[in-house]
Amino acid sequence: MYYETSKNDHGLPFNPFKAIVVPRPIGWISTLDKDGKPNLAPYSFFNGIGDTPPIVMFSSNNFKDSAANVEATGEFVCNMASYDLKDQMNISSAPLPHGESEFERAGLEMAPSKLVKAPRVAAAYTALECKHLQTVRMKDLDGKDTESWVVFGQVVAVHIDDSVLVDGKIDITKVRPLSRLGYKDYAVVDEVFQMDRPNA
Repeated sequence: MYYETSKNDHGLPFNPFKAIVVPRPIGWISTLDKDGKPNLAPYSFFNGIGDTPPIVMFSSNNFKDSAANVEATGEFVCNMASYDLKDQMNISSAPLPHGESEFERAGLEMAPSKLVKAPRVAAAYTALECKHLQTVRMKDLDGKDTESWVVFGQVVAVHIDDSVLVDGKIDITKVRPLSRLGYKDYAVVDEVFQMDRPNA
């Protein structure tokens, strides 16, 4: 089949785009607002975009609390959303009123960060403390503003639970990170394989 996105004439019951760009890692973003109230929300448009220095991004559809809080405070934490925290991650996606704590709603304990004021999810296997670099409001092909706001942050500190370290490496099968697929679907990493890069 074939369709043009501007026409959205795929004829399917649901838009297939987000089922094609998969799997997507989940950025479970914790922030503080300007008054020091915590916020926690998962973003499936998330990824690392460089390692020297380490930089991550998440994209918010509309200028939601996470993006606004990063803009106001200059900081955020990206927590690992793993299979054993899937229910809490899902609960934290609810559109709560501004100032109401997703940590509390999801029954999650907060842990202090070291270099940023935003708290991290205490039970998360890994957490990336980030300082805000820039936020970009994306434009479409016609130069019109979209409602996609991309937040870039430099990772300044990393937390790793010792229980997932094996022979000096993170054993991702112990972490079992969640990934977002299309529709209401998720996947979990339970198995990995290795390949050597060719020399030429």
